[in-house]
Amino acid sequence: MKPENEAALAECIASANGPLRIIGGGTRPIGDPVDGEVLSASGMSGVTLYEPGALTLVAKAGTPVSEIEDTLAAEGQRLAFEPMDHRALLGTTGTPTIGGAVAGNVSGPRRIQVGACRDSLLGVRFVDGMGRVLKNGGRVMKNVTGYDLVKLMAGSWGTLGVLTEVSLKVQAIPETEATLVAPELDLGNAISALSKALGSPFDLTGAGIGADGRAMIRLEGLAQSVSYRVQQLQSSICVGWQLVEGEQSAMLWKALKNLDAFSGQDGFVWRVSVKPSDAPEVIQALGTPRTIFDWGGGLISIVTDDPDLPVRDVVASLGGHATLVRSVGQSQQKPPAFHPEPAPLALLSQGIRDKFDPRGILNPGLMG
Repeated sequence: MKPENEAALAECIASANGPLRIIGGGTRPIGDPVDGEVLSASGMSGVTLYEPGALTLVAKAGTPVSEIEDTLAAEGQRLAFEPMDHRALLGTTGTPTIGGAVAGNVSGPRRIQVGACRDSLLGVRFVDGMGRVLKNGGRVMKNVTGYDLVKLMAGSWGTLGVLTEVSLKVQAIPETEATLVAPELDLGNAISALSKALGSPFDLTGAGIGADGRAMIRLEGLAQSVSYRVQQLQSSICVGWQLVEGEQSAMLWKALKNLDAFSGQDGFVWRVSVKPSDAPEVIQALGTPRTIFDWGGGLISIVTDDPDLPVRDVVASLGGHATLVRSVGQSQQKPPAFHPEPAPLALLSQGIRDKFDPRGILNPGLMG
């Protein structure tokens, strides 16, 4: 099913007699496919409001991310949260949609400065599991009505409702960007350098470690400001680091964001969230698998051929969590995609789902 407007979507859900597999463009499947009739939001497309002066944009959920990026770029603006394109990593086709990015709270390297996708959300419209059309939040930054529900929809993966429209705040594209790339450092020293840089007053917009093991930090803004900050970092924390600018810098972060180095590699892909200072301990405990680090070391992407690698046990012992982004085969022993919630939190989550989807038909079982 691919309804072309909100009313048709509401009718599809209200008349459903069984589970529905909710998708956007179908490019970000997490976990095993839900056993149900496919319902795609990609038929509802188009930018419905864009006010460059107010830094706000409203789009239907099925609007391609590329269309939104092109619209914003024509006015010298961009999506602040830098959403990842999962297609190369997951081997999927189709077109990433803005609704899919919001439903997954898909957030890139700039999260360390501007927050996650949910922090750019101003308002949402969606259809719940009973076919009711609900709206929350607003279309301008001063309107914070229903703030908590707007945030709740980001990262709900279609289990609370099917998004039909999202309102976003956007930001101006900076005049220039530059990246400092470290010489070879061991992981502990690389993480320490990133942490020091993030704790400096020099306003980083990216801090990660690529698949080649080289740490890098990004600075953006007015050319004179970026030049000053680069000089200050190179004379203190980043002595001997190579300067990469312009398009070459942008390509480095695009590759890190999309995990291009893992494209075409077989195996399980995990996304691990821990304190940056715990990253070396995690990697040592897991036997130094292939890794890419983002958010100063707080987000670790791991690819491994070992189905029994105790990723969740190691991460949980440090107070973190792990998502299985890509798995291999259909083994009964395969762990669930999302990190199991503690019992009190799981009870609360189920209570919320029961309110929005009392029949349990929206992506059932996806998040536990």
